[in-house]
Amino acid sequence: MKILDKPDFEDLVNGLIAADPREVVGVQHDGSKYVFDELVEAGDLCLDYDVTMLSPKKYFFPQRERLVQYGTGEEGYDVIADWSEAGRIIVGVHPYDLVAIEQLDTIFIDEQGDEPYRRKRENSVLIGVTMQSVSEWSFAGSMGTATTDSGYDLMVTELPDSYAIEIGSRKGSELLEDAKTREATIEEVEAVESEKAAIEDEFEKEIEFPPAQLPSLLDQNYDAMAVWNEYAEGCLSCGTCNVICPTCYCFNVDVVDYLTDDVGGTVRRWDGCLLEDFAAVAGGENFREERVERHRHRLMRKGNYIYERYGDIACVGCGRCTQHCVADVADPSEIYNELWRSVHA
Repeated sequence: MKILDKPDFEDLVNGLIAADPREVVGVQHDGSKYVFDELVEAGDLCLDYDVTMLSPKKYFFPQRERLVQYGTGEEGYDVIADWSEAGRIIVGVHPYDLVAIEQLDTIFIDEQGDEPYRRKRENSVLIGVTMQSVSEWSFAGSMGTATTDSGYDLMVTELPDSYAIEIGSRKGSELLEDAKTREATIEEVEAVESEKAAIEDEFEKEIEFPPAQLPSLLDQNYDAMAVWNEYAEGCLSCGTCNVICPTCYCFNVDVVDYLTDDVGGTVRRWDGCLLEDFAAVAGGENFREERVERHRHRLMRKGNYIYERYGDIACVGCGRCTQHCVADVADPSEIYNELWRSVHA
């Protein structure tokens, strides 16, 4: 563990902004919300935020992304893979978002071999930050994602006059080569551990059972239609809970005609299982036509389907879906707890 005085940490970030060829982004206050955005100077960083509107997933798996451009060339028909390799230095990632990115790495890189995702991800650096503020909608403490020992290149913890920095990779170590760091004392290491332990007690929301029991709970309650209907009744099928989620990765690919005879392309865009047409197929059939089926599928996917396939609970407890649901029916912790009570009452 390294220690960097606060002025020296600002110098480090400002130096990266000035000299690193990669874009440097970080958490900033934007009116009434926090967002990841390009940094102009280190003073714009807000490391004591509660939750950002969107997760840093957007940098590796953008909302819209051109994959292929095709057209006619001198020697016939050409297809050009249009995959960006632009990496970024991302400053201020909370542990639950680091866990979510690790899950996406498994899906996009290890399982799917998705080149557009891999190139951006492997050219980027993740600088995590120990949480200082807790969103009123978050239950990351229950999900074991309020802290993490992996997924970061550097992990920053604020102390009274300095930042403690844990190094998680060679990329992270290289960023500190010219910084004015020193080794942490025993007291500073203990202070960091105390900060991490303290945040676990700050969450008001929680699930009332160990998350390891979630897959079996959902499997047993697949036909608990009273619960599913209760929450689905108010659902607007807007898909906000899907697109705001740091672990959702569903997408559609559109063929784009640029209104010429000789050029076109394909564009990938986010999609979501709460949208009415998500499960529509050729012939006009829709195998999740009813709103309750789509609502149930979202919760089953988070806590059961992804676990069965990849071994991860695909809910990190960030609370974004709850915060942004205008119908107030998207809170996973509330639904999971009601299912639990219906079995253990």
